[in-house]
Amino acid sequence: MNIRRGREADLPQVLALIQELAEYEKAPQEVTNTLADMQRDGFGPEPIFQFFVAEDAAGVIIGIALYYTAYSTWKGRMLFLEDLVITENQRGTGLGRKLFDAVVAEARRTGANRMKWQVLKWNEPAIGFYKKLGAHLDPEWDNGNLSHEQLHAYVCHPAAEAAVQA
Repeated sequence: MNIRRGREADLPQVLALIQELAEYEKAPQEVTNTLADMQRDGFGPEPIFQFFVAEDAAGVIIGIALYYTAYSTWKGRMLFLEDLVITENQRGTGLGRKLFDAVVAEARRTGANRMKWQVLKWNEPAIGFYKKLGAHLDPEWDNGNLSHEQLHAYVCHPAAEAAVQA
């Protein structure tokens, strides 16, 4: 198994793993991201995410750790691990730990003061994985989201809209 930084050519296999994760999480219809979106957002003029891949001896990507830099008003720079995905038949092999370690090392390299991620409350294997690593899973916070439809239906104050246009 080889762990390395992701490249643009990896994106078709990365998107396939994302779709596999959505199947596992019983929400395949929720994936609206496209290869073109990922190419623009990861390798365009203003990249907003990076990733590590785990590949087998044949060069097939069997795991990913996709992350981005975020900012905490209390702590400063942090890395947010958006998804850690291991293809089903490779789970339990230690590959997830290697990818997680790569993100931790990247957080240290970039001077991050914190690393965050989310895990579904029903995903006991993932919860067990993170607890085994000594991670703290915070029960005090709920996640807030606006869907694509809600985001576009939301009515902003005119002064806020004007500030964005300035």
